[in-house]
Amino acid sequence: MLHQEMRVYHFLNKEYGLKDLAERRLKISRITELNDPFEFLGADLSDREFRKAMLATKKELSKTKGILCFSKTWRNPVLWSHYADGHKGICLGFDIPDHFLIRVHYVKERLRVRGEITEEIMLKFLTTKFEHWSYEEEYRLFLSLEEEEDGLFYANFSDNLKLEQVIVGANSTITPSELFKAITDIIRELQVFKARPAFRKFEIVRNRNEKFMGLTTRCT
Repeated sequence: MLHQEMRVYHFLNKEYGLKDLAERRLKISRITELNDPFEFLGADLSDREFRKAMLATKKELSKTKGILCFSKTWRNPVLWSHYADGHKGICLGFDIPDHFLIRVHYVKERLRVRGEITEEIMLKFLTTKFEHWSYEEEYRLFLSLEEEEDGLFYANFSDNLKLEQVIVGANSTITPSELFKAITDIIRELQVFKARPAFRKFEIVRNRNEKFMGLTTRCT
């Protein structure tokens, strides 16, 4: 079966953005480290025994599995505000085989689950969030936590995590020299540009008058 790739976006502040570019990798988040306290707990937990079981499962799962979080869009200004240090960071665009990505579903009410907890239901718990998070248009890549480095885990850029775009935030102080120093050894073509607020809509667009614009470069 031929799988297609999907372009998705990962937001970072300046420090970690340049660091991840230079090291060619992204930090994997553990389930217990995500910024939503309802992660994996989107079910109705009013039953005490079920609640205990779910909390224990979340803790245990976090020891071996992690997540890379992406958005389907880079144009939402709220994403830049929340995840790229108030538009001072960067956004990295990746092409990832679509069968590796799982779309997050947004709901108004907690899930009501009865009976056996199947693998399908577990996956639903891992990809269900409160509807107010829907602006993120999130997709998730689940990974095993294997090689630990100072208590952290990373996913290297690869054919399954293929960097294609580097978008510099509208308020960023990142200079072209800083950026190209970070990407100098990437043997592939990257699209690099700076963002700005749109003039007519509440969205972020390319800044066509900025010196980053048009620097589609093959780094060697």
